[in-house]
Amino acid sequence: MGRTKKVGSTGRFGTRYGATIRKRVKKIEQESKRFHVCPSCDSLKVKRVSIGIWECKFCGFRYTGGSWAPETPGGKIAQRTAKRLATQTDS
Repeated sequence: MGRTKKVGSTGRFGTRYGATIRKRVKKIEQESKRFHVCPSCDSLKVKRVSIGIWECKFCGFRYTGGSWAPETPGGKIAQRTAKRLATQTDS
């Protein structure tokens, strides 16, 4: 079983689909299966429930996000813009 040290979970594909595709799949799977920081309680307990649904195992907070990561790059940009606009209107 020690043959998948480099390829990880994508070892199941063998030599099919090409190395670059398998590396992308590996990166996506690692990102989606690890614990993430909860936006509500700041604990490292957020896991993916299903596509786009994320839940904190500590406080039970459930929210929507990206398919493979709780925050997408576009979502981060939108949050920054909204925050900046909110501070501009307050001033």
